[in-house]
Amino acid sequence: MNLVTFSADGRQHWGVNAEGGVIALSQDFSHWPSLRGVIAAGAIGQVLAAAKGRAVTHPDGSFHWDIPVPDPEKIICVGVNFPDRNAEYKDGQEAPPNMSLFIRFARSFVGHEAPLIRPPESPQLDYEGEIAVVIGTGGRRIPEAQALDHIAGLTLCNEGTIRDWVRHAKFNVTQGKNWDGSGAMGPWLVPFRDPLQLTDVALETRVNGEPRQSDRTGRMLFPISRQIAYISTFTTLVPGDIIVTGTPTGAGARFDPPRWLVPGDVVEVTAEGIGTLTNGVADE
Repeated sequence: MNLVTFSADGRQHWGVNAEGGVIALSQDFSHWPSLRGVIAAGAIGQVLAAAKGRAVTHPDGSFHWDIPVPDPEKIICVGVNFPDRNAEYKDGQEAPPNMSLFIRFARSFVGHEAPLIRPPESPQLDYEGEIAVVIGTGGRRIPEAQALDHIAGLTLCNEGTIRDWVRHAKFNVTQGKNWDGSGAMGPWLVPFRDPLQLTDVALETRVNGEPRQSDRTGRMLFPISRQIAYISTFTTLVPGDIIVTGTPTGAGARFDPPRWLVPGDVVEVTAEGIGTLTNGVADE
């Protein structure tokens, strides 16, 4: 079982996934209005235990998936974190000394099976498949050797980007990375129990069934433990914070001509041990 956030009957709920649907648990733990509260309380085990033996409350087709942690304090994204992705910049630098970072807002993500939204201001909607980690135990200046102990769970991210808006300014990418509903996260939060869940995991993105991105976490320029240590040096990480850990080469912008997403496309992001995040595309 994995943790989920979903909407049904005009309300948002959280619970766990199950065969044929989901099991709502939020009504039994009303003191935790979202999974962020469950994570902060260190209560993932308690919640999973409460779900055992229960029947599905919302069958498939009766609910909409939301992003697993709908109210994080921070979403921090790591850019240019695979060797082939770094090579795209043709600056002769094999690996930068420090990682590139930018911020995204929760509003810029939709859940599993919801369409990515292409705005009328630009046709350049692109995909970026990634693994995201959700912080369980907060901290400042977390040692790299202890960093993975601070993870509560794992999810998937399609870090959808409006490419021409990334280049609107000289030094930042914020405006190209934060269009409402341009990316996706989910389907669920997989509890983190073992470093092997992250050490060398295959990550793939497909568009209409065609493989576009493929790499392994073992090839990251900045491993996830390093990401947590580095980020927590300058900001305090708190439970529910999300780190989006980097995408492989193969985004649509790198084709000649570029292959932007259009309505009707289906994008799938898959990682071993986590699952598959699936989204269509629709115009705003």
